[in-house]
Amino acid sequence: MRVLIVDDERPARDKLRRLLAQESDILNISEARDGIEALDLIAAETPDVVFLDIQMPEVSGIELAASLPTPAPLIVFVTAYDQYAIRAFDTNAIDYLLKPYDQRRLLRALERVRERMLAQKVTTENSATKATSSSPASGLPVRQLLVSERGKTRVVKVEQIQWIETADNYVILHTLDAHLLLRQTLTGLLEQLGEAFVRCHRRAAVQTDYIETVVALEKGDCELVLRGGARVPCSRQFRASVMEKL
Repeated sequence: MRVLIVDDERPARDKLRRLLAQESDILNISEARDGIEALDLIAAETPDVVFLDIQMPEVSGIELAASLPTPAPLIVFVTAYDQYAIRAFDTNAIDYLLKPYDQRRLLRALERVRERMLAQKVTTENSATKATSSSPASGLPVRQLLVSERGKTRVVKVEQIQWIETADNYVILHTLDAHLLLRQTLTGLLEQLGEAFVRCHRRAAVQTDYIETVVALEKGDCELVLRGGARVPCSRQFRASVMEKL
């Protein structure tokens, strides 16, 4: 089992690492001091479970959990405040450890993690047996994205993104009132966002719910007019798939 501890307080991380290290099936333990560092480690190390503090600067644990693409690691929230319990379980958390916890309470959480991991393994094996092709099943789309902006982290709800365009190694997320730069490829981001978005150009994609008008142009190209007045190019290569989505 690979574990990631996310907590902005070093003593809390040390305690949890010390207790987890006593379990023979935990092969690797990593640490992150905040949500942004955690996202990078989750992408790089693909932990099986994340022990996640809720109250952290810039990005809360609940915001981080809601921003994970699927398949996501299992989440166990660790916090000193019980008022977040309902919101925490809304993110499909496995358990909710209330500080100060002891080894016995942690072991109960680990048992739940092991049971869920075993159930997921059985489900995956059954699906593989029944599969008629080698194509992986798509995960659930993310509901929000975390964007670093001038020393702060902004939580962007996916439903607010009207369209996306590429900018070198970044994409620009266009909402009604902002244009936000995110280090990501357009193809990779669209895989996370699901079917609400459709590619309309080699360098652009649009959320179909925002399209109000399709304006025909020369040579089969067109322009998509969105709510709020934004105008997005649509090349003839992608026009048919856009119209089919509409």
